[in-house]
Amino acid sequence: MSTPERPSARSVPGDAVPLPADDPTLFDRDLAGLAARWADAMSRAPMTAAEMTGADAKARRLGVAGIRLMEHAGTAVAAAARALAVQAERWESGPILVLCGPGNNGGDGFVAARHLAARGARVAVVLVASEARPGTPDAARNWDRLARLGGVERIHVPVARDVAVLGHGIERAAIVVDALLGTGVRGLLREPVRSAVELANRARAAGVPVLAVDCPTAVDLTSGELSDPVVRADVTITFHRPKAGLLTRGGAAMAGRVLVAPIGIPLEADRA
Repeated sequence: MSTPERPSARSVPGDAVPLPADDPTLFDRDLAGLAARWADAMSRAPMTAAEMTGADAKARRLGVAGIRLMEHAGTAVAAAARALAVQAERWESGPILVLCGPGNNGGDGFVAARHLAARGARVAVVLVASEARPGTPDAARNWDRLARLGGVERIHVPVARDVAVLGHGIERAAIVVDALLGTGVRGLLREPVRSAVELANRARAAGVPVLAVDCPTAVDLTSGELSDPVVRADVTITFHRPKAGLLTRGGAAMAGRVLVAPIGIPLEADRA
């Protein structure tokens, strides 16, 4: 069994709650319990995608390592995934399918897969990208950590036809985690991400709950504008602050229930 990383909790003004990877109670909580645990983050003023990118970059300049932010984010995703599966009475009913893009949103999915496997879940973690390795150092490191981990199957799907094969028996998945594109996109999606989005929606139509990481793929986090196709999630977990695009009519319709998890970005990082 893998030993989860234990990133040190950076002090965040007004936040006495441990950050996700340091919180021993997290996996005992249902969705309402997670919302209550993260009430401070959920009550903060919303921000745009650009503001989140800026806060993330400033946090790193203040000394918060990106790998630590990813560990907190992925742990929060895993807790929300377990809570959603338990609520739907699907925990341990089948594998959890984690669809991951090549960037840091996918990296959050890799961390979540590790934590879910550590708690007894069977996990199929899928790198949906033309390249065989993730495109950022932090995501690549967490992808590599899954290589010899019991309970986790790593799958690479570089083209649409591989996604189609993956979809056989999708109704048997416990839940699907959408960790494809975290900042949203404009215009038509390209393959193989387009087919992965369609797979997530086909799973949901078959009764499989969908959890989106940061935002449902193809929802713009700033404007709420929807690309085509777009993931329709049952629950979305975003980070640090609520996102403006998920508060719009279109974004809210795709996001479902929204949780906001703190991940160790200090509040001073919000200031330019």
